[in-house]
This record gives sequence, C-alpha cells and structure tokens, in this order.
Amino acid sequence: MTVEPALRPLLACRHHSAARPLAVTEDPGDPLKPSRLVLLTAVALLAPMAPTLSAAADTSAASASRPQLAIQDPGFESGGTGWTFGPGTGVGTGNSHGGARFLYLDAGAGKSAELTIVAPRNGSYDFSAWIGSAGTGGTYTVRRNGETVQTITLPERRAYARYTISRVELRRGDRLQIEFGSGSAWVNADDLMISPAAPADPKVTSSDPDVAEMFNWAKKKANSWVQLPGTTGPVNVDENQTGGTGTAPYAPTYWAGYANRSAYYSRDMTHQLAGAHILGLDAENATMLRSYAASATAEHKYFPVWSLNFDAETYLSIDYKSPDNFVREVPATFEVVEKAAQAYLWTGDRRYVDDPALWDFYRHATEEFIDLHNSAKPNGKVKVAEGTGNGIFAGAASYNEQDGDGLAEAGDGIAAEYQAYLAMATLARGKGDTALARTFDRRAADLKTYFNDDWSGTGSGADMVRAYTLSGTPVTGWGKENSVFMPMKQILGPGPRNDAYLDYIQAQELGPDGSTNIESTTYLPDMFFKNNRNDTAWTWMKKIYGERELQHVNSSQGPNGDYPEVSFTLVSQTVQGLMGITPDAPNHKVTTQSRLPSGMKWLQAADVPIGAGSITVRHDGATKTTLTNNARESAYRWEARFPGVHKNITVNGIPQRVRSKTVDGVTYTYATPKVRAGTTAVVQVTD
Repeated sequence: MTVEPALRPLLACRHHSAARPLAVTEDPGDPLKPSRLVLLTAVALLAPMAPTLSAAADTSAASASRPQLAIQDPGFESGGTGWTFGPGTGVGTGNSHGGARFLYLDAGAGKSAELTIVAPRNGSYDFSAWIGSAGTGGTYTVRRNGETVQTITLPERRAYARYTISRVELRRGDRLQIEFGSGSAWVNADDLMISPAAPADPKVTSSDPDVAEMFNWAKKKANSWVQLPGTTGPVNVDENQTGGTGTAPYAPTYWAGYANRSAYYSRDMTHQLAGAHILGLDAENATMLRSYAASATAEHKYFPVWSLNFDAETYLSIDYKSPDNFVREVPATFEVVEKAAQAYLWTGDRRYVDDPALWDFYRHATEEFIDLHNSAKPNGKVKVAEGTGNGIFAGAASYNEQDGDGLAEAGDGIAAEYQAYLAMATLARGKGDTALARTFDRRAADLKTYFNDDWSGTGSGADMVRAYTLSGTPVTGWGKENSVFMPMKQILGPGPRNDAYLDYIQAQELGPDGSTNIESTTYLPDMFFKNNRNDTAWTWMKKIYGERELQHVNSSQGPNGDYPEVSFTLVSQTVQGLMGITPDAPNHKVTTQSRLPSGMKWLQAADVPIGAGSITVRHDGATKTTLTNNARESAYRWEARFPGVHKNITVNGIPQRVRSKTVDGVTYTYATPKVRAGTTAVVQVTD
C-alpha cells in the first residue's frame, strides 16, 4: 500500500423552450396583477422556511417514510463497510482527506474496489468523491444496473481534488455501483457524497465557447456541494475535530466555506445565494437565511452567528464558544438582509416578507444592531455600525481579517449597511408598508450622501478613506474587501472619484498586494460589472476559472475550483453580470442590460428561473435583446435597457417612442414591453 504524507493543517480562521414570437407593443397603462458528511439513513427533513425541497430526488410526503439514498461508510471510518475490495486495495491511514481513514488502490492495472447500493426511491443524484492519484489511468465510475453511466479518468494529482458524476437518474430498486479503478501509481479516495441533482438546469450558449464551458463547469461543480436533505451526518467537523462531536439530520443546505468543516458560513453563503437560486436551490437559500435570522438574538447583540452545521441549527464549535465569544463581522449582518431581499426578488416568495422570524431579524439588523454597535466614532445625523477592534471573536468591522485590529468602521461595513437599508425598503414595499419603505429609502440616501461628502474624505484613489480606527483616525490605502465593497455596493457615487478608485483597485489586485485567497477575488467581477466595466469583469472571470486547478492557499481545501464560492459566483456572474438580468418577481417585472465584453458577439442564457417560471434571454452585442417568457401563465413587464441615447428603438420590429433614463450615472435607452406567457419579444436600438 502506498500513501502520500499527511497534508498540512488548515489555516487558523474560517473558511458557497423557445416560443412563437408575438408582436408586443408598449402598453404603460396596463399594469400587471400583482466530507463524509452523509449519508446513513433518515427521513426527509423539511425546514420551516423551505418553499420547496430542492432535491430532484423523490422527497414527497408519501415517500418520507422510506430511507434516503445513502452511502453507508462514505469516509471509510468503519473500514469500508459494504465495499468489495479486490487484491491490492483496502482501507488505510496516513493520507485521509477527512477523518483518519481512506480507500487506497496500489499501483498497477486491474485493481478495483466497488460499492453497490439499491435505490430506495426515485430520484436524480450527483455522486462526488475526493480523490488523489500519484499517476495517470485511475478511474472513478458510476454504473446503473450494470451499465456505465460515466467514467472519469483521473489525472496525476497527488493532493485531493473533488470529482463529480452528475444527474444520475435512479428508479426505486435500481442497483447503483460506485467503483474506483487503479492506474499507473496509487489512487486514494475519501469522503464520498450524494447530492440531489439541481432542480433547475439553465443553459448558456455563445459565440465565445469559453463562457459556455465556464458556465457548464460552474453549475455542475456548484450543485455537487448541495446536501441531500433528510440524511444524517456529523456536526462540528473541523481540522481539530476531524470526526466531529456527534451527528444530526441535515436540512436543505449547501456547502459555503471550507470543505473540511461541516458547516456553511454567512459571508460565503450570501455571496453564493444568487448562483444557488439560478440552479433552483431556493429551499436551501431559505433554510440557511432563516437559520442566520434565528441566531441573531438579543443575547448575541443581534449579530448572526458566523457558521452553522448542516442541520441548520447547531453553531459550528470552532467559531462559537459562548454568547460573547464567537466569530462575527459587521458586514455579514447587513448582507443577510440584502440577500434575503434578493431572494424575494428572484422568487416572489411571500414568506420573505411575511415570516415573523425573518421580519424581526430585518428590523433588528437595521435598527437595534446599529444602535448597539455605534459608540466609537460620531457620524452626525446618520448611524454607522462598528466593530470592537479586538479581533473576530469580539466583533470585527471588516471582512478583511488581515487588516489588523483597531478598526471601528470599515468601507465594507458601511457599504453593506447602505445596501441593507435599500433591501429593507424593498421588503417593506413587499409587505405593503410604504411609509416604512420611504423611511429606509431616506436612510439609504442620507448614508450615501454622508459617505461621499464626509466619511470617505476628499482624496481619490489611494488617498480615499476606507476605514476609521477606534480613535477616529482615518485609514487610506489598500484595504482589500473594505476597499472593494465600496464601489461594489455602490455607496460610492458615480463620477471621477469612483472611476479613480476602480482603477486603484485594479492596480492593487494585479500587484504584489493582490488577494491571495480566491474567495476575495470572486468579488471583483461583481464589482466591475456593477460599474459597467465589462471587459475588466470578464477578464477576472476568466482568470478565476483559469486558476481553478491551482492549489488553494489553504492546502487542505484542495484546488481553488473546490472552494464552493468559485463555482456559485461564476454562475451568478454569467446571468447577473454578463447578461444583466435583474428580477422583480413579486411585481412581475424583469430588467435586462447587455454587458457583453469586446469580441463576444452574442450570448444566451436559457431557462433562468424567476418567480414561478423561467425566462430565456439573448443579447446580440449591445443593441439587440430577445426575451422569451417560458412560463405557462403570468406575463412579465420587461425593461430592456441599452447603454447610451439612441435615435430609434423597436419592439418586434415596430418603432416605439424613444425613452431614456439615467441610473447610477449611466444613461440608457429603454423599452418596457409586456411579454405574455409562452411568447417572445425582441427589442433593438439603432442610430
């Protein structure tokens, strides 16, 4: 038996149909109506907020009494119970991915180890495994009733990486075989996992094959991190407790953070939420958001906890010691509010505005939370939430954990607070409280004015203020997240200072002080798309994708591509970024804006879920957009935007009155056709 030396320990801190065309005309007066972390057996678990179960597997109430599809010994900690081992294979110690043991195959052809499972119910599933191989020729195979579904031929990669065979359809009684085969050198495998196949399957096509390849990789990789609800797995797994402290039934959740920990993290999860929705993971988003809302108690001074186990109830022990000693960072509180509003706009699910636990969290986060954490620096008539300056276990002002202690206020904190105010206005309107919505619109506007006129100083680029110390001293220079979030959250007003700061961030990220952790880099496409720097945003997307095989800075995490945030954000950056799709499902509206980079002639995203249906959008350059409403019911008011002032605009070839508007400093020509269910509209501008 050949094994690889143990990997280095984790870093100290943390760390997810075409329809017939219809001539549609403008009708403004016709408003629309309003790790081994699996899988023993257990019944399906329904989280209180879950709109639907995300499992494409059979999770109906009628089937809840049947056991869930499971791998009996996914981490080989019980010696490979259920596995059939051929000569030169077995269970060893010394090179595990998690826990203490792993499956090994010695070098040389013809060696194999196999597991057979009988499906207890119908479903569609993804099968993942962490695998390392010292040579080439090894294989990872899934068979159904003796027929090969897919075989992955393994490359030479000694460090563990994650491999997935996706969308395996099973009927009750089917025999599923998972097999590892030998190669020219040893093969090690560990931590097998079953995920329900994604409920949504959007498809991207383009004149540029790179974007389609990237999207296909990202959606497959992202879905491989989804937990199969109702299964049982360990809790409190981390680098110090590789076996965890017990087990619990898992809720509908997905990995958002380090793969060596049995938890999802607020910072990661909020950044992954849009990508998760695009894959149909709305039940998971709702469960996870609600778990954070429930944790933001008065005892915690309305901070949500930093990480929860996949049962969506147990706080991850490495990050939580006691009610006054747990990891917490100011921007996360506000991002949970912002992303709840985003989930509401994507889905139209009224539970985001009607659920009392969520509503209480929104109000506490945007009111009492700020009052309780606003004592170090006076800010006039506005309030700015602050950190303690005493490290992450006492409450940090910024996501930039390497920025040093001593910060009271940071750019990512105040920028996230601004977006939380706007989100609160959106949620209040959804609830029907227009007075409260106006209050938060006003608070957002006041905070933005204060930020631009006072808080950020008068400097530009490197001289712009991006934080304040506990003593009130302004901090300039490069702050990574607390720099990036200011233009990304659009608290920094449009104009020369914003442009100069974007240039400064780009120079810093490309220089010796650029982010070494891929997690921080994943924010850059979002930031540049928000500021209509399409070529730069696309370049960063390609860079992130191109570095997916590089080893993560945390060596136990595997390659960069196995950090969940990478795949989830590439999904959302394609749909929200390149396609510029902005939903408003509660009001039956959707906005599009082409952000195609230079050289990309056309791009189409098909079957993007919004509300109860889906849409297909195609951009031909920056002057023509086609939208198909794939829903069986429900029309959508579509605002098709085109940058610049154009002389002519048509809807399905019929000339329309030219209208323009300015949004965040950019002037657009636009049309607002109503696209009925099952129809297609085409909007085009010419000069």
